[in-house]
Amino acid sequence: MTLMLDYLDAAIAGLIALAFISYCLFRRRDRHRKPPEAAGGWPLIGHLPTLGASGQPHVTLGDLADKYGPIFGIRIGIHKAVVVSSWEVAKECFTTHDVIVSSRPKFTAAKIFGYDYASFGFCPYGSFWRGMRKITASELLSTHRLDMFRCIRDAEVHSSLIEIHKLWTNEREKESGTVSMEMKRWFGDTNLNVILRMIAGKRYSGEEMRRIRKAFREFLRLSGLFVLGDAIPLLGGLDIGGHVKEMIRAAKEMDMIMCQWLEENGQKRSSGVPKTEQHFIDVMLSILDRSDLAGHDADTVLKATCSTIMAGATDTTSVTMTWGLSLLLNHRDVLKKVQDELDEKVGKERLVNETDISKLEYLQAVTKETLRLYPAAPLSGPREFTEDCTLAGYRIEEGTRLILNLWKLQRDEGVWSEASEFKPERFLMRRHKGVDVKGQHFELIPFGAGRRACPGIMFALQMTHLALAGLLQAFDVTTPSDAAVDMSATFGLTQMKTAPLQVLLTPRLSPSLFL
Repeated sequence: MTLMLDYLDAAIAGLIALAFISYCLFRRRDRHRKPPEAAGGWPLIGHLPTLGASGQPHVTLGDLADKYGPIFGIRIGIHKAVVVSSWEVAKECFTTHDVIVSSRPKFTAAKIFGYDYASFGFCPYGSFWRGMRKITASELLSTHRLDMFRCIRDAEVHSSLIEIHKLWTNEREKESGTVSMEMKRWFGDTNLNVILRMIAGKRYSGEEMRRIRKAFREFLRLSGLFVLGDAIPLLGGLDIGGHVKEMIRAAKEMDMIMCQWLEENGQKRSSGVPKTEQHFIDVMLSILDRSDLAGHDADTVLKATCSTIMAGATDTTSVTMTWGLSLLLNHRDVLKKVQDELDEKVGKERLVNETDISKLEYLQAVTKETLRLYPAAPLSGPREFTEDCTLAGYRIEEGTRLILNLWKLQRDEGVWSEASEFKPERFLMRRHKGVDVKGQHFELIPFGAGRRACPGIMFALQMTHLALAGLLQAFDVTTPSDAAVDMSATFGLTQMKTAPLQVLLTPRLSPSLFL
């Protein structure tokens, strides 16, 4: 009997040992488990043909997520990357691993347009980035600073509405009583005027305005182009397509504009004439001399910072405005609700201003739904892992790039009912009422999240709300022949509406308000 018990004890001990060994082997294998890699990768060029085939890489990557899951691997040339398409994995990225996903990979456009990485938007994570981010967030784009410029935003939007009314007075069609306008341009110019006054303290017009507009559109267009050398460094010196040469030329033009602003500012300062308002250049000049600039000179950092803010504030915001109006024109019942809310909360005796926005809950819901369906950057700015880590149970190696597919993440059927439909009311209902776009609710992060989230969220929301509110309060808007708006998009640094947004406008307020 004793012998049998000894055998039984030995057997149990053996099974326990075997189980322990198996568990250790499984854990060891699990720690080295990599995300599934999408099929179709080629030697050397990786998945570049797959991403370029449709012209809509966020849609292609979304389809791959349906097949491979919320995190999977691809290769961009010789570089490894993981694509994240779910809010749960995004939350892990920007909480547990936020520090190690806060760096940027190096790109040709970032080097050329970012003054050799003197721009906080393009530079790697480190002490220089932290210092510049702090200056930008606390001094340039803080709530206090933006409140100081509220009168500029109100004045520029009102001025733009008055210009539309003048156009209607002079050029309206006799039969229909409408005037035709292309709204992508109107949103862009209105937004550009605001940010120019905030940065340089001056309103531009005519030829000078056209020059600035062209320079920044080239910046944005070229920043979104694919440079083969970024994916396959061995081919970097060939400049296939001539994109690098174009970037250098565009960067020189931008630098000339920035130098002109610095020169004009220096002349004003030396003149001794007191200023009525302190703009971004003034603020930065008073701060940079006592900051750690990582070997860059103060003028270079100032120009790099201003150009980054200009590019980020002008394009992404006007893109959101354009998508918002397009969605409203394709959902006239929603457009009517926005105008009814404006009539009720603001009235028709004066033009809406920024202090009214807090009362316009339905308009705010429209903006959130626009950002959910059409984030300005459907693939959030690329990040790079600076350490090995485990993400969603997979081992991610240092140097791997992170691609966050916001377009897919924000259309999750498990979070949003009828996820691909435009339904602003969802943000007025209990389930989503408290959800905002400021990076804390990971199911809706059009501006990114974590340390590297866009610092201009408040400006973007202020301008989008004010411009849409002003336009829809002041004018009835429709499309030629009441046709549906073409919602096709062109992918680049931002997701722009491909076709112009041509509309017909008729005043709905007293002419005395446009004098």
